[in-house]
Amino acid sequence: MSPGDIGELVKPFVFLDYFDFPGPVKAGLPVHPHSGIATHTTLLQGSLDYADSTGKAGTLEPRSIEWMQAGGGVWHGGGPAGGEAVRGFQLWIALPPPLELAPAFSDYVDDPSVPRDGATRLLLGTYLGKESPIAYREPVTYLSVQLRDGERWTYRPAAEHDVAWLAVATGALVVDGQSLRREMVVFEDGSAPIEVVANGDVEFAIASAVKHPHPLVTGFYSVHTDEASLVRGERGYAEIARTMQLKPGKPIDA
Repeated sequence: MSPGDIGELVKPFVFLDYFDFPGPVKAGLPVHPHSGIATHTTLLQGSLDYADSTGKAGTLEPRSIEWMQAGGGVWHGGGPAGGEAVRGFQLWIALPPPLELAPAFSDYVDDPSVPRDGATRLLLGTYLGKESPIAYREPVTYLSVQLRDGERWTYRPAAEHDVAWLAVATGALVVDGQSLRREMVVFEDGSAPIEVVANGDVEFAIASAVKHPHPLVTGFYSVHTDEASLVRGERGYAEIARTMQLKPGKPIDA
């Protein structure tokens, strides 16, 4: 999804990409800017070197998470570590006005630090009394789920959540009588339970939240709540670019 299509239905979730590079992968993601959003990348397989203009750099290991809260402007990039196959999801979340121009910060969460409930991993927000270590306190739940063939699973969104979606990474999932592969589903507004059945082994992401009440004003790498904020955000990352030297996996000289 992108902000110009499905993102309008399930905002604050405004962009989703399931990436699957079978390897060996040599080219990385060029260093690029963001503002007004947070990007959430979770690796399902493989490792990535990363660096960002907040000064952090390192290697993202399998099943770990990169959280980049761009706010008023940030640059980041990454590339495969070791040339292996790489799979995962990247999600963009539109930030509310108090955060959309705030100073950028990044957080990197290793797999053992991700809260779990059986086959369910909490990628962001809260779920069944558990809380993500990522310091983002808006009303949201984002999960990664693995089921075996024939397993049934029910997601019950928080009562105040009114948007929800699901995206299948691998395998097939039966939702409301339909079998889904490599597809995304948007549910009707509200917090009704969502029931699924695995058709073979399956891996998928599911999320819900309180709907973002603001317009989506977009630039190429930015999403803001109004034109003035977009101008300030894009000016912010342009200012950073004047002095930044950033190479994924290596320290940053600025």
